[in-house]
Amino acid sequence: MPAPTAAVDAVVAGAGRVRVGAVRLDPLTEAQVVAHVMDALERGVGGHVVTPNVDICRAAARDASLRALIDAAELAVADGMPLVWASRLLGHPLPERVTGADLIWSLTGAAAARGLPVYLIGGPPGVAGAARDALCERHPGLVVAGVHAPPYGFETSAAAMAELRGRLVAARPSLVFAGLGFPRQDRLVAALRADLPDAWFVGCGAAIAFAARSVRRAPEWMGDHGLEWLFRLLGEPRRLARRYLVDDLPFALRLLSGALLSRAFRSRSRGPGSRGQRT
Repeated sequence: MPAPTAAVDAVVAGAGRVRVGAVRLDPLTEAQVVAHVMDALERGVGGHVVTPNVDICRAAARDASLRALIDAAELAVADGMPLVWASRLLGHPLPERVTGADLIWSLTGAAAARGLPVYLIGGPPGVAGAARDALCERHPGLVVAGVHAPPYGFETSAAAMAELRGRLVAARPSLVFAGLGFPRQDRLVAALRADLPDAWFVGCGAAIAFAARSVRRAPEWMGDHGLEWLFRLLGEPRRLARRYLVDDLPFALRLLSGALLSRAFRSRSRGPGSRGQRT
């Protein structure tokens, strides 16, 4: 039986990252991510959090530049239960799913407790403002230094980018949430980090829209069982059917079946007499 390919194997890589499919992920809980970011901010060290899910993992498997974008982030955590399940099958378990939609609440709570300003980028007009109001209601004392709802494609305009840079530099936020979808949001972060080297940027996808309640989020039990995609599909079938049913679902099944084969190969390679022989 041939060994599974490296594309579906998991190894501890770099600074403790776990490889699942094409991406390398940090084995951290949400609380550990928050603690890491807050500690770095206290030391004046900035960074970037990226939250790969199945769709992002699928895209990274096909595009080396997207893999490099994820690898360059200081923290990469799994926003998707299939990635967590695959890591467990591969013998290097990620402790839990860590989503941008959860981090926007936990990180702003920690920021409010420390008086650190935050900035929101993304969503249609009015959505980021509604998210600001919801976050401030949840976390009294939270300082939202600004919100910005740029038009689609603004990142290709030198004038629009200069405007955003000016807004951010003037606001001097400690945390910036970019909710433009991968890879747009994370490429934007890469372009802006030099302007705010002490800040942390979080590529948070639909988290701003979820916080604003302009888009409903799946119940917690669906997310815990890897069914958040189904909830979103039922809500927006025309927009999401191809992504979830044609692209992501088959990819997730291949990822999990490859991880299962890798586990079986490891068990077989140890042989029936391997148990009890460790010293």
